[in-house]
Amino acid sequence: MAKRENLFERARDELFSHINRCGVLEASEEDQRQWMDETLEFIAERYPDLTREQLNELKVLGLRFCQPAIAHGSESTALTRDGANAA
Repeated sequence: MAKRENLFERARDELFSHINRCGVLEASEEDQRQWMDETLEFIAERYPDLTREQLNELKVLGLRFCQPAIAHGSESTALTRDGANAA
């Protein structure tokens, strides 16, 4: 079991590295999803011992990694966030 977890961690780290190198962070959400599907096919080939569940978890983690920690745009500012004026 430890080998499989280590394999998952290596695949996760490789996915995050690809995300950072490929410029997918600036892509539209639709393009990010397409890129993620294609990249996970590659990851599945490189790590054939990963289970379908692990690949699905990698997809969720990867898409979450692509999202900004703080949303961009005028609709999401300190003045429009819930509770920003509460004090």
